[in-house]
Amino acid sequence: MGTTGTLTDAALVAAVADGDMSALRELYARHGAWLHARLLRRCNDADVVFEAVQDTFVALWKDARRFRHEGDVGAWLWGIAFRRMVSRLRGRKDVVLLPNWDGATLRQQVLLSAEDEVLLGVEFGDLAAALRRLSPEFRAVVQAVVLDGLTTKEAGRLLGVRENTVKTRLHRAKSQLRTALTEL
Repeated sequence: MGTTGTLTDAALVAAVADGDMSALRELYARHGAWLHARLLRRCNDADVVFEAVQDTFVALWKDARRFRHEGDVGAWLWGIAFRRMVSRLRGRKDVVLLPNWDGATLRQQVLLSAEDEVLLGVEFGDLAAALRRLSPEFRAVVQAVVLDGLTTKEAGRLLGVRENTVKTRLHRAKSQLRTALTEL
């Protein structure tokens, strides 16, 4: 097989399904860093994020044949990574949306995009405190539907649950958020 650097992601997944370790390494090189960075935006535990990314590529190695070639490989990997992280966080209450930085320090360290400016307002205000009170499953649904703008059907696929489960969790999360925000 030629150089893996010139293959599409889908072709690399097919090569991984055939046992090509260099294809797996290439997919990791292409997707590992952004998966890690994006998961860090969802979890304050760097060890959990690292393990979730590693779990993602182990799952890819074991189950590459499950990729249906119906969408983007990156989106498929994100779904795996996100579900792995949520699995590792079940039952934990000490997880927050971002590492525990204050917004002013973060603004001084990096030039923020408009999206990041909005997210800082969400992540460090009263809403952040209310979001931290939610279970990881409820928080994941709010992040997928509200912050990431996915439909309930897309969020269900991403989180590995039925669409009705997403709707129920979102409804309950909103109720808990309203209660928490009135208390704050």
